[in-house]
Amino acid sequence: MDFPGDFLWGSATSAHQVEGGNTNNDWWDFEHDPASLARASSGDGIDHFHRYADDFALLASLGHNTHRLSIEWSRIEPAPGEFSRAAVEHYRRVLTALGDTGMTAFVTLHHFTLPRWFAARGGWLAPDAVGTFARYCRHVVAALGPLMPYVCTVNEPQMIALHGYLEGYHPPGVINPMKWRRAGDVLLDAHRAAVEEVHAHSDGRAGLAVQLPLLVPVGPETPAYLEIRRQIVDRYLEDPGGDWLGVQYYRRQWVDPASPALFAPPPPGTPLTQMGWAVHPDGLRQMLHRAARTGLPLYVTENGIATEDDTERVTYLHTHLTALARARAEGADVRGYLHWSAFDNFEWSEGYRPKFGLIAVGDDFTRTPKPSAHAFARIATSGRLAELRPEEPA
Repeated sequence: MDFPGDFLWGSATSAHQVEGGNTNNDWWDFEHDPASLARASSGDGIDHFHRYADDFALLASLGHNTHRLSIEWSRIEPAPGEFSRAAVEHYRRVLTALGDTGMTAFVTLHHFTLPRWFAARGGWLAPDAVGTFARYCRHVVAALGPLMPYVCTVNEPQMIALHGYLEGYHPPGVINPMKWRRAGDVLLDAHRAAVEEVHAHSDGRAGLAVQLPLLVPVGPETPAYLEIRRQIVDRYLEDPGGDWLGVQYYRRQWVDPASPALFAPPPPGTPLTQMGWAVHPDGLRQMLHRAARTGLPLYVTENGIATEDDTERVTYLHTHLTALARARAEGADVRGYLHWSAFDNFEWSEGYRPKFGLIAVGDDFTRTPKPSAHAFARIATSGRLAELRPEEPA
């Protein structure tokens, strides 16, 4: 076997990308602002809010023994300090249904979306941002803690800061280097506060999910390049705290300190995904070793490819899981792999165009597992890379 019998295999979603109808958060406003970079409305999502039980049963039937999902803050706390009992009970049913399938839950407390009221008073740059987030975390963990064995505090804090405060690509749509750095500071403080709440009010294991692109300079490793790398990667690995670390890897990325956008396009001929991301499987191995320096157990909490060609997805799975297996053989303590994503879903500012899912979703919300879903099931149930058989046509 290439992977041990207790290895965790699964996939991931986030509430706003699949539930539908999350109208009380900053992303809904961003999607409907003609001046924003968003291409579409999340709308009904894939109606996971109502279909969660069937979705979990489908994933379990495909060999998944774990699943990552998020709780929508704007449903739990629709107004400052006002908590919805109905929303809490909804997520209690969701997590109970997940547990009933035998899958282990990884529950994300913050996956990009903020309640509208919190965003309106400054969001992560509000004076009371950390305390406000800690209050929400305390309420969720106190109510649902026994159903959340693994708790992810914040999803990709560095991307929240980069996309929202330097690129204007995500809410709040700001382009300001000082606010970018400040938001990064606050998000790390928010993570640490959330870890304290998890430890104080539950037996759950808390962790941070960080996106770790393989950054390379377009020229020499200058101090300017190293500072950019620190802001995007290194600072989030210096003292992440918590009980485990989530590694999210998608691409190699070229840094150009002379560019206001910080990055340069991939060289001509580089294999790219629908997102324009450079495919580089060994980057996953390299970034797992970088994350392993924290001394924490590692879980790949996101990794996947946006493509209409499902044969390409099977190949991507094979090459990246081969890199993961190599990292483990070289000593990295990697204990699970969660593919992004379970379903084709709303991909933030890119709308529904990119196809990341193992499972296709029709206009009538019909779920259809792709050949890659069955290939993933074979490796999840056997632990053998050869079961992916990437040479087979999808």
